[in-house]
Amino acid sequence: MVYITRREQFSAAHKLVREDWSAEKNLEIFGKCSSPNWHGHNYQLFVTVKGEQNPDTSFVANLSDVSKVICKKVIAKLDHKNINLDVDFMKGKLSTTETLAVEIWKQLETSMQKLNCELHCVKIQETENNYVEFFGK
Repeated sequence: MVYITRREQFSAAHKLVREDWSAEKNLEIFGKCSSPNWHGHNYQLFVTVKGEQNPDTSFVANLSDVSKVICKKVIAKLDHKNINLDVDFMKGKLSTTETLAVEIWKQLETSMQKLNCELHCVKIQETENNYVEFFGK
């Protein structure tokens, strides 16, 4: 089994807030991420697929094709958008990096299978110091 990773980037705004909590509780739990004026990140997205090498090309998957899928299904929906307001697959969900990783997985899983590989990991680096990895299920 061979693993290969494609990196893409996007910039997006969000805020972490539960409408059923007071502003004080949101601030206590989510800190500055609950700012009513929103905030943004320059995200790094790493999508790792796995599979056996194609005997003709030696590829697990053509990374150009992987990139096209990621850009169409994820980056086009997120880049320079408000995650809370503009992104269909994030509607009604807390826009944590954890939730974002899970929902991106859902956007990509079937398409990767069509490329004859299996989605292994979605990693999102939100800041220089913080990242989330999701391996499915």
